[in-house]
Amino acid sequence: MLNKIRPGLERALTPVGHAVARIGPSPNAITVVGTLGVAAGALVLFPRGEFFWGTMVITAFVLFDMLDGAVARVTGKISKFGAFLDSTMDRVADAAIFSGLMIGLYRDGQETLAWVALYCLVSGAVVSYAKARAEGLGYTCNVGIAERAERLIVALVAAGFDGLGVPFILAIALWALAALSTVTIGQRFATVYVQARDAAAQPGGHPGGSQADDAAAPEPRP
Repeated sequence: MLNKIRPGLERALTPVGHAVARIGPSPNAITVVGTLGVAAGALVLFPRGEFFWGTMVITAFVLFDMLDGAVARVTGKISKFGAFLDSTMDRVADAAIFSGLMIGLYRDGQETLAWVALYCLVSGAVVSYAKARAEGLGYTCNVGIAERAERLIVALVAAGFDGLGVPFILAIALWALAALSTVTIGQRFATVYVQARDAAAQPGGHPGGSQADDAAAPEPRP
């Protein structure tokens, strides 16, 4: 849903991209540094129960990581490898965030909520893969009420407030994310099924590519 504001965000980041480009880091370097910062904040601070400071560190590096696209546009260094790296590093960052939450919750004695965090991690990966695989087969799959941006905002805001002592907010957020991610998976399956059915119904049509689990196109940054 937040994809609707993406064009405006890109325009707002363009001046910052020009400034960063003059300093010299490449878009790929920004992507890697941003991901390493997110992973460090999530896997060092969250397992220790430092949800507020972990959220602050992660948010800072997430904002830093958003500059890679702006720098790529202003320098003309847009490449397929850059898109691949960006999407792959997004998956690494997501895994670090929800793994850190899961470990922190488990150590705090909240085993059930730790399992919910694990489900959010797995379902989020399926949401991203479903879109990537569909687009790799030539279908359109840009649907869902809980895409990556929404999942991160909900999880990080809740973790930050939990670190400040707000009761139940993280539990509510993780259970909601689990439900919304499940709905999003269903939306993407339904969308691709309809397209495949319609394609097969056309004269000479076929339902799509091989069912083998081969390489799929990476999901663009939401």
